[in-house]
Amino acid sequence: MTVAEGVNLQVLGKDEELAARLDAELTSFNQRATGATDEAALSVRVTDAAGELMAGLTGWSWGGCAGINMVWVRADRRGEGWGGRLLAAAEQEARRRGCTEVSVASFSFQAPGFYRRHGYLDTGRREGIPGGHVDHQFWKSLVSDPAAAVRLVALVELPDGAVEAGQRYEDTVLALLPRHGGRLERRLRTGDGGTEVHVIRFDTRAGYETYLADPERIALRLALGEAAPQTRVLEVHEV
Repeated sequence: MTVAEGVNLQVLGKDEELAARLDAELTSFNQRATGATDEAALSVRVTDAAGELMAGLTGWSWGGCAGINMVWVRADRRGEGWGGRLLAAAEQEARRRGCTEVSVASFSFQAPGFYRRHGYLDTGRREGIPGGHVDHQFWKSLVSDPAAAVRLVALVELPDGAVEAGQRYEDTVLALLPRHGGRLERRLRTGDGGTEVHVIRFDTRAGYETYLADPERIALRLALGEAAPQTRVLEVHEV
């Protein structure tokens, strides 16, 4: 690889000094960009009567968000509910720190079903993990009941001759989701721009209903008239 004169580019293995420097530099950058300076580690440790490590969880909190990095239970103590206790303890601490949401990733050979049972919602997946496995991404609200959440898939058709206007309309009305406890999980668009697919989650059905009745959304749609997008909405769940 060609680099500038006097510059040395190396490809190495583990480099703790480099990792520490990059962590510090990116933390500083993130804090300047967001104004959130409360990044902190989070951990939960469980030891047995002999003082040996029995189970543990590591994660983080920052700017009202929390994340889980690793969850582990010793083989001889699995099936006793320790994973759920670890999650509950971490979520309680995250709430104490002012967090409103938590995220985690799990390979398909690990525990995706475990997170779903504890109220975590799928937000994405990545194929191609060794052995034909999948990397699942999860999210959970810490301020609402996961069982009350509503997930929708909207198929949006933008009229010919009004594609750009329709896209601007969707940009605007999707930005209204947070005021009703809604969250846009995915937004996909065909190559010609004429069709979009939205995956949307609301914390509650009441939030979905107030979004539909939002006066700003209704006024924008009326202003478009016949150029307004045609939308088919399906209520869905994970299988």
